[in-house]
Amino acid sequence: MVSSPRAVRPVTRLVDGLVRAYLPHPDAVGVLSPAVTFRPPPDDDVVSHTAATDLRHAYCTTLDAALCVTADGTLLWRSPFEPPANEVFGHRPGCELSTDGQVLWVYRPDAMAGRGRPDQWIALDAATGEVLARADLETVGHGGVQLAHPAGAQMLLNVGEGQDGSVVHRASVTGGRIELVTYPWDDRCLIDLSPDGHRFLTVDHAQNDLAVHAFPGGEVLFTLTAADFGHDPDTVFLEWSGGHLTEDTLLATLVGQDEDEEDWFRHYLLDARTGHVHGEFDTRTTDPYDLHPLGDGSWLTTGPGGHPVRHTDSPYPGATS
Repeated sequence: MVSSPRAVRPVTRLVDGLVRAYLPHPDAVGVLSPAVTFRPPPDDDVVSHTAATDLRHAYCTTLDAALCVTADGTLLWRSPFEPPANEVFGHRPGCELSTDGQVLWVYRPDAMAGRGRPDQWIALDAATGEVLARADLETVGHGGVQLAHPAGAQMLLNVGEGQDGSVVHRASVTGGRIELVTYPWDDRCLIDLSPDGHRFLTVDHAQNDLAVHAFPGGEVLFTLTAADFGHDPDTVFLEWSGGHLTEDTLLATLVGQDEDEEDWFRHYLLDARTGHVHGEFDTRTTDPYDLHPLGDGSWLTTGPGGHPVRHTDSPYPGATS
């Protein structure tokens, strides 16, 4: 496996109430130190965050607003969610910056927030907080996962509706409106987008399989069940975790129980284009969800105090970056 030369975008973590932004450079391994620390206003309880590539701005959502903070701690703008939420629990607004840094996409779980209206997906001008466009969604979601397409214009959104399933959308802003596409399923969870933007990974909501889809249409390129990894599909399941280690390789997560009913998980490396399973992959974590592949041959886990740890060494033959 040869690592990709693509630049890695900043990674943010909320540590001790502060938004820490990290730049996982190719030669940086081990516990990462924040390149910039952003201090949100003291009365704001941050639930989602991201940072600009130049690290001059951080973007956050609270239960009732999206906001932008500069590197020196200045609140540049705030875009309130009106009306204020009537509920405190069960909903987490999310934000993600487009790859070109021009648009901040905000998912508002308005139905669960008790705002008496459908969920919304909003495109904000990242420089000013002005609403560029908005779209109503036919969902009642608790939260959302957004993935920016590397070309810069399009965004993917997975809305999790709890026991009711999961809905995946694709959108871009055209002529002052959101061009919205909803994929024709409500039982697949969006996990990752390939570094080249040509494919994306989903896992069945019931955890029966994983699938790799063509972008943008969503056509299924291949599907794998636990049996393809050498396990009994009646007792072992695909976890909602994993992603692209490189453009050509994927990490998948399987979970099950041993004879003593103790939970276990394993990560596997597979070919992102064919689905061929190479074998188990030690990701250096004790949590099946504590895995953030960067797409350049490295991956992040969480270290002391909540700071990310970058790994580049792989125990699998031929898979070292």
